Amino acid sequence: MNASPVLTVYGLTQCDTVKRARQWLQAQGVDFQFVDFKKTPPSAAQISAWAEAVGWEALLNKRGTTWRKLDAAMQARVVDAPSAVAVLAQHPSAIKRPVVEAGGQLLVGFDEADWRAALSRF
Repeated sequence: MNASPVLTVYGLTQCDTVKRARQWLQAQGVDFQFVDFKKTPPSAAQISAWAEAVGWEALLNKRGTTWRKLDAAMQARVVDAPSAVAVLAQHPSAIKRPVVEAGGQLLVGFDEADWRAALSRF
């Protein structure tokens, strides 16, 4: 039986960054569960907890297609954590991906060096 802490990867199946991150985890022999935002969107409470952990600015993907397709008025309303959480709950594809919950840690985006250090115990 594997006694490793549970590692959960959230993202979109078709996202290239998520694909790279999942392949990297598999190559490292790290067990994880994957949650697709399209099939199981995160709740506003979950997004709020993530925003509290890493800052809403880190969670909001302003370079992505979803953000760029939002009308300017909606983009302009995102000025703080509550407003960002509201938009991200409505448009989970605007969350920077992947989001990884790993034994009390939260990682957003994929940076191999950061992941190697953070996930060394998995």
